[in-house]
Amino acid sequence: MFAVVRTGGKQYRVAAGDKIAVEKLVGEAGDKITLGDVLLAGEDGAVADASKITVSAEIIAQAKSEKVIVFKKRRRHNYRRKNGHRQQMTLLRILAVGGAEKKPAAKKEAAPKAEAPAAAAAAE
Repeated sequence: MFAVVRTGGKQYRVAAGDKIAVEKLVGEAGDKITLGDVLLAGEDGAVADASKITVSAEIIAQAKSEKVIVFKKRRRHNYRRKNGHRQQMTLLRILAVGGAEKKPAAKKEAAPKAEAPAAAAAAE
């Protein structure tokens, strides 16, 4: 199964086992995260309901991308500026693409027995 997710202003087509580099996300290496903004999901040409799909991923590392050189020049004005920039990014491993993860049902506390108040009233 594959899904198209949006994170950091970009869209990525992902499937279980894929590794992708996205804009920096909060977390440490080894943390598990859920990519919530699923735009499209499908399997073998069939499109599934994207609102019910979740994409879980694991953070591999926090890193910097390749250096981009910014060079400004104005001809005949002796004006040159050279600057570099390395964007922060997060490397992700997609663990699962599938249906909504089932949350464990909340355990209901046992209601107090009705005999206790009746016994207290009889004792008086």
